[in-house]
Amino acid sequence: MLPGRSPAHGNEPVCVECAGITQDYHCGRCGAETEHYRQDTCARCSLRDDLTVLLRVDESVPGAETAPAKLLTALCGAQRPESILTWLRRAGVRDLLGRLAAGDIPLSHEALDKETHSLRVEHVRSLLIHHHLLPNRDHYLALFERWLTSKIEAVEDPDVRRPLESFARWHHLRRIRSLSAEGKPTRGPVHSAKQEITETIKFLTWLKTTHGRAVESCVQTDVDAWLADGPTTRHAIRTFFIWAVKNRTCTNITIGHRQAKTMPLLGQDQRLAMLKACLTEDVDTLPYRVAATFLLLYAQPVVNIAAMKSTDVIITPDGPRLSLSEGDPAPVPDPLRRCF
Repeated sequence: MLPGRSPAHGNEPVCVECAGITQDYHCGRCGAETEHYRQDTCARCSLRDDLTVLLRVDESVPGAETAPAKLLTALCGAQRPESILTWLRRAGVRDLLGRLAAGDIPLSHEALDKETHSLRVEHVRSLLIHHHLLPNRDHYLALFERWLTSKIEAVEDPDVRRPLESFARWHHLRRIRSLSAEGKPTRGPVHSAKQEITETIKFLTWLKTTHGRAVESCVQTDVDAWLADGPTTRHAIRTFFIWAVKNRTCTNITIGHRQAKTMPLLGQDQRLAMLKACLTEDVDTLPYRVAATFLLLYAQPVVNIAAMKSTDVIITPDGPRLSLSEGDPAPVPDPLRRCF
């Protein structure tokens, strides 16, 4: 610890002995010199005491490899045990961990899915996955599967539900599962699928309640009237009708690509000014500035930038390169290369 200050050396932090502090800062349990959290015990040892009781771990048994014991080791190994102690004070956290340790909640994704969806449950799930107590799974695919089930169950009219379920499961769900199996990002596809499914429900419901028709008897004038009398998000039904025509659910329905009324272009001077701001000014947090720089330099979709990993930065004898797609890594121009 460096709790003191040295006036002789520019008021720099100094250790207990150099500062002449007589208070003993050593933990009475592990002997580490650190700030006491509870009486003469450090935060890490205090955390271990709390978790040993909460998770019902018998530390007298050497080499215990039970899931609660592994979770205790993982949580006590946190860089800042104080943050775990603070987290344990949040509503419901102790109850969730206690039921997991007692076996009231089986250690599986399916069991956690049955809990009330919350950030608390997802945080515990991510901890269990990180420490190999649960297998990896695609987070966005899992959320989409749960969302889709509830969305379909909420549709009562069979003329709406039947084509919707076929479209959602055989087109979107199958495609997203395939992307996930290939290790490709699914966040963007899930977002698009949700919008297209939601707009399809609205259209099919309107078609049935307004005209008393199912999709099999839908005509072009129905679609044109729906698109003309509403927001641009209604064009999201285009994917549904491409699928429906291909599967002969309906025929002779065509929807063209929606054209933006205005297409503003970013001038070169504006782009360079923004790049300069990202590289030299404190306009936002560093992650956002890096993402904005990649967008301005390489015109990458934001979804792709958010999915980039540190391994996508490749250091070569000719300078750093970025792996942006399946092609050759792209070179990093000056002055950005000096940031790597």
